[in-house]
Amino acid sequence: MNTRASVIGVLLVLIFISAIGVVYSKHVSRGLFVESRRLQATIDELNIDWGRLQLEQSTWATHSRVEQLASERLGMFVPDFKQRVMVAK
Repeated sequence: MNTRASVIGVLLVLIFISAIGVVYSKHVSRGLFVESRRLQATIDELNIDWGRLQLEQSTWATHSRVEQLASERLGMFVPDFKQRVMVAK
């Protein structure tokens, strides 16, 4: 009877340890899921910012914007027809 009782005791301890392991792994899994959702939200925000920055870059690089800055800041201008010189090869 002692052998049977000790086997049952060992099995009960193993079942208890297994149950604790299941609870712990579920807890860790939920924490990782929450972290995953948070990181996905961050990725979404960064993708929105990236799209906004690409749009802004294309706006700043338009021909009219570059021409405006060249004339205002650098004093550049498009030469008249009489000021143009043809260079032959």
